[in-house]
Amino acid sequence: MSNASNLPFPKPPSVDFQNLHVGFVGLGNIGFAMAKNLATNGPKNIPNFPPVTIWNRTASKAETLVAEIGKEKAVIAATIEEIVTKCDVIVVNLANDDVVRVIYSQFCEVLKNHPHNRHKTFVETSTIYPRLAGDLDKMISVFPRTHLITCPVLGAPAAAHKSELILIMSGAYRSKQIVAYLMVPSVGRKVLDLGGDLEKALTYKLVANSMILGMNEVMAEALTFAGKSGIGSQRVLDLVKDFFPVPSMMAYADRMAHEKFDGSTGFSIDGGIKDAQHIRRLTTMYNCPMPTIDVAHQNLLTARAHFLRQKNEGKAKVDTLDWSAIITGTRASAGLGPLDRSEDAALVEIEES
Repeated sequence: MSNASNLPFPKPPSVDFQNLHVGFVGLGNIGFAMAKNLATNGPKNIPNFPPVTIWNRTASKAETLVAEIGKEKAVIAATIEEIVTKCDVIVVNLANDDVVRVIYSQFCEVLKNHPHNRHKTFVETSTIYPRLAGDLDKMISVFPRTHLITCPVLGAPAAAHKSELILIMSGAYRSKQIVAYLMVPSVGRKVLDLGGDLEKALTYKLVANSMILGMNEVMAEALTFAGKSGIGSQRVLDLVKDFFPVPSMMAYADRMAHEKFDGSTGFSIDGGIKDAQHIRRLTTMYNCPMPTIDVAHQNLLTARAHFLRQKNEGKAKVDTLDWSAIITGTRASAGLGPLDRSEDAALVEIEES
């Protein structure tokens, strides 16, 4: 299958992909799917593609991945040192900025102790605050022939499993060429090139997430309004299906309506709060108010507070809360049971004066 229509640049010349070793650090919901698809689908795009080397702080996730696809497709690195010294391209997908800083500090320690003489590219796919990219670049670029590109991805875990992610890239042109050829169509369906400024791809990702978060906030308010007025959530789901048939919108509406708040199969509320904080920080810097995001941030905090109370009481139904539980905040504000609809008071319609 030709990738020309989905790639903004041609295949990089003079790159021996059959001897290019790729590593993957971070196997969360999205990272696991990305690493798995890169290891299994990469060979379809690149004959004799070497096994992908994987590393994760929780070793069991790496073991699960290898068990699923086989040792001929993926191998586990015992240490960060092994993956940095062995691999030419290291893809990173981590939960938050603090973890990213820690891991890159470890990368730099390895690079300092093990000088190399070939090109090495770090691919930062985590959703982090844009300014952090500059700090990471300063850390990485002091080492010869070592480069950083930012490549956050757009798409839910379901899209990641289907290799339907959109890859947003910023950084050095040649490095982007190499990574794009590696990851499309094996990991994603399309690349958006945001130029050389590493911060732009990360800013674009937060713009996209602001739209998803804003949509979820409005959806939560509508479902709560429908419930409080006696219309019912099913009517709202029918409305979404008939008038707004966007897959992500329908999926989040279904999660909210049926309390499918298991974050292990979606996007954790901690990640949602982190992204909302990044968006609000950026809008402050640019003097660009986004009041819907302010309210959404408050409702995410409310949802997490109620969830933690349930956990402390031993009543939580899931280990990790999905960010679709934002509806908890709107329900609490409307006097309904936040996470348990059995707590709902009898619906009372107020007669208009």
